[in-house]
Amino acid sequence: MAWEMNSDRPIYTQIYDKILTRIVCGVYQAGNRLPSVRELAAEANVNPNTMQRAFMELERSGLIITQRNSGRTVTEDRKMIDAARREIALTQISSFFANMRELGYTNEEITELINSFIKS
Repeated sequence: MAWEMNSDRPIYTQIYDKILTRIVCGVYQAGNRLPSVRELAAEANVNPNTMQRAFMELERSGLIITQRNSGRTVTEDRKMIDAARREIALTQISSFFANMRELGYTNEEITELINSFIKS
């Protein structure tokens, strides 16, 4: 099944985000081997070069490691993975607050709504 892609951002950045999410959620666990570029390109229904570009960005970030003749593996550095997870969460929170402020809510009102939601 093809991955959902939007036209608002480059495909490789969307693939980067999807693989990053799979890493921080534990679908691809620390130290484990990743599927090949060709396998993931077929799954996502994208050109292998596009998938390769996303992999290069993940490698540049340090979240994946390429080993000759062994393929690519997820870093074993749990602190790095946890930091990436936290950064994703903070981005989501920032976006949520911006959207709520656009609706006219104050921080206090947002906090009340969140607390009410948690209690329900």
